[in-house]
Amino acid sequence: MTMNKSTDPRRNFLKKSAVLGTISFLPPEVLNQMLPDHKIMPADTLKPEARSIIGNYGPWAAGIPEDPPLLSFRNSKYTDLESWRTAAINKARELVSAPDLSDYTPEVKTISSHEYDGLVVEELQWQLPYGRTTEAIFLKPAGSNEQLPGVLGLHDHGGQKYFGKRKITRTSENQHPIMHAHQQHYYSGKAWANELAKRGYAVLVHDTFTFGSRRVFYQDVSGITYGACRVDDKSDENPEVPENIEVYNQWAGSHEHIMAKSLFCGGTTWPGVTLVEDQVALDILAARNDVDGSNLGCCGLSGGGLRTDYLGGLDHRIKCAISVGFMSTWNDFLLNKSYTHTWMTYAPLLPKYLDFPEILALRTPLPTMVMSDNEDQLYTLPEMKKSDQILKEVFNKAGAPDKYQGKFYPGEHKFDAQMQQDAFAWFDRWLK
Repeated sequence: MTMNKSTDPRRNFLKKSAVLGTISFLPPEVLNQMLPDHKIMPADTLKPEARSIIGNYGPWAAGIPEDPPLLSFRNSKYTDLESWRTAAINKARELVSAPDLSDYTPEVKTISSHEYDGLVVEELQWQLPYGRTTEAIFLKPAGSNEQLPGVLGLHDHGGQKYFGKRKITRTSENQHPIMHAHQQHYYSGKAWANELAKRGYAVLVHDTFTFGSRRVFYQDVSGITYGACRVDDKSDENPEVPENIEVYNQWAGSHEHIMAKSLFCGGTTWPGVTLVEDQVALDILAARNDVDGSNLGCCGLSGGGLRTDYLGGLDHRIKCAISVGFMSTWNDFLLNKSYTHTWMTYAPLLPKYLDFPEILALRTPLPTMVMSDNEDQLYTLPEMKKSDQILKEVFNKAGAPDKYQGKFYPGEHKFDAQMQQDAFAWFDRWLK
């Protein structure tokens, strides 16, 4: 078949592309006259709703997944809770791609044990097949001789990767000043894991992947000789000095994209690695003689809320889950706020199948609470409200409206004293 050169679409496209390449500096109104079938809109004429943190690509990208997504229980084609949940969990596990540690049982070592502020405080260690030794704190009421409901306390991110378990615990009056300030800012000055333990719970708080004892040491990194992540001018000496901690936290934040991309190359994701490490900690908590392994919960703020969303959604040994300060929609991240969030959040392709709140909703109908702050700077309020409606819709459709509670509080990103009391009451309702 022959085609006239003037009507060949490939030639016309190439011709116009060449013209654009040579005159792209011309103003839009001139280009629009020259290429009337390829209008170029000035940026200031875009409607506000078409603007996003990725420009006018935002609405297009947000429209790629179906609404509701392919494996959402909100789809009318799903009527049986168990069959939906099985299919959705299998797909979520595939895409999160957690490393397989199912045949690995670490030896748990008790490094020390003492009493502080009415609690037994045990300092624990265990070794995973990769990385440095995990350190953890176990807390329970002093004098307790019975099996207690267990809660995995999931520490936050907070831009403080030098610290992990210390963010939500206190083991003596000798607290690091940075952690004192951290607890004042986010937790009304309280070590909430301690406060929960005082109510009759066994609480385990461990350093997770890239935090605290599990952090990346400068000396373990090679080949980064330029940019914000260079290490040839840094040292692991005197790590507890506040100035050195500040430098480390800045470096670790800059290093996150390197870690995430490297994990992708290894066939896994950051949520997957964090999930499996939290599951190992849950194994350890459940196996203790002083813990009722059939009555387990988890809770955390911010990065700890994120960890709750994945752990609570994908491991149903968690009978009661409380996610604090990490709940919105994938569209909120895509259009508005991905830059405020850690690489720990993202599992590629998962948004095609589930909206973000539906990860946690995989645990339906198990008791679930989500706590949000109206002025939380990490999200937009309309999308936080939308995520709450999504969770309500899923629990209502499952016939379990009483098993979900979404609560909103005044103020910015936090888990303050009032929120802690409400969370502890939710644990009391379902774990005692």
